[in-house]
Amino acid sequence: MNENKDESKDFIKLNYEKLSTDEVSELVISPCCGAVSLFIGTTRNNFEGKKVIHLEYEAYSPMAEAEIKKICRDVRQKWPSVKHIAVHHRLGLVPVTEASVIVAVSSPHRVASLEAVHYCINTLKATVPIWKKEIYEEEYSWKENKECFWADVEK
Repeated sequence: MNENKDESKDFIKLNYEKLSTDEVSELVISPCCGAVSLFIGTTRNNFEGKKVIHLEYEAYSPMAEAEIKKICRDVRQKWPSVKHIAVHHRLGLVPVTEASVIVAVSSPHRVASLEAVHYCINTLKATVPIWKKEIYEEEYSWKENKECFWADVEK
């Protein structure tokens, strides 16, 4: 639980443990906010007709955390009423149905928190150096985010 709810905070975590929606939402709750918006990205069991067994994520953590901090700064510029932001991303193996990323934002009213969460997840997928390996029943494939800005650079 936050000690000082008056000061706006960013909670960024990259780790190998199972993510908790309760933990993430509790981090952003504030008495001055009437809205907490969450996005939970989970592993689905299929991709383009192939059966997915699990996903595996890797990251260069210092750079990934710096990029996420930049996203938080951008959110606060675009939506000044946003109070707290939490971005937790799981690394390593993520089984089907489990969360790989949780983004939570609190604000006095719902519009700012909903728009900020939408911006956070889309920008994270486009700019943060986290790589996903899809493990299928009979093969595997490393995936780049289609939204990532560096995807076109190599071609």
